[in-house]
Amino acid sequence: MSSVLGVDVSKAKLDVALLGENDKYRSKVVPNTRAGFELLRQWLQAQLPQGLSSVHVCMEATGAYHEPLALYLHDLGIRLSVVNPMRVKRFIELEGSRNKTDAGDAKSLARFCRMTEPQPWQAPAPAVRTLQALVARLDALQQMRQSEANRLDVAHAAVQPSLQRVLAELDKAIADIKAQIRQTIDDDPDLRQRDALLDSIPGLGERTIPQLLAYIGAPERFKNVKALIAYASLSPMIRQSGSSLDKRRGTHPQGHRQLKRALYMPALVASRHNPMVMAFCERLKAQNKPSMVIVVACMHKLLAIAYGVLKSGLPFYPRRIAPHSA
Repeated sequence: MSSVLGVDVSKAKLDVALLGENDKYRSKVVPNTRAGFELLRQWLQAQLPQGLSSVHVCMEATGAYHEPLALYLHDLGIRLSVVNPMRVKRFIELEGSRNKTDAGDAKSLARFCRMTEPQPWQAPAPAVRTLQALVARLDALQQMRQSEANRLDVAHAAVQPSLQRVLAELDKAIADIKAQIRQTIDDDPDLRQRDALLDSIPGLGERTIPQLLAYIGAPERFKNVKALIAYASLSPMIRQSGSSLDKRRGTHPQGHRQLKRALYMPALVASRHNPMVMAFCERLKAQNKPSMVIVVACMHKLLAIAYGVLKSGLPFYPRRIAPHSA
């Protein structure tokens, strides 16, 4: 029975709990940074006489927060599993745990790993890693540009030239990153093929497709479309018990928020130009669903279409749809 390491990931720190063969825990907290990863490696080596290959690490899929650590551990050759947060939540509920702390969650992840032995995580290909870094950088630059543009709207005349120079520099940096993204996709046969498949779907364009390629990676990573929907945190959040509790609170907060955010505007476009999403949208409108419910449902539908196209390897071809029958 090998040791297992549960890792509770947050934006700033990593709470880890090492469950040894003697069923005792050893815990540590390190920053969620490259330097923190090195501290974790050194600590693990000191705790594991048989080496890093003797441990199985388990963490939840938390979008951008878990991915750098997952890649770091994968490159070290450590066995690693990245699991759906809902699976862990149900496991904790079955255990009857009441206290909710980061340290406690790390221990729960370690027990979950030992009892369920989840499948090893598949790291993205090198080209996808490059694309992920470029897409993240583009998003940061665009946010910076929007902030500067907002300041320019109300700026004193004395600082407007400075703001305009910064905006010009940001525009050039954005153009350079977009060119690198295009080159990265064109240079890789797999990315180039997936790009062409997604480009056949009305509603997806040159901004969204690189994001989907980066965030989804190979479609084989996901067992089925439901797994991808959960990964994008687009599954409905329902709390129901007997007749006294029946609440639907939008979508689950866990998951890849960047992927979810990337689908918002394309879903609005698809609801007007994609025949499958249009028919689905009209059916929901006829049922008097709230507007935000319809938008999220269209995001769900569009992501399912993208998965189907990527999984089949065939371009989008809308089947003949009768009104209100998506």
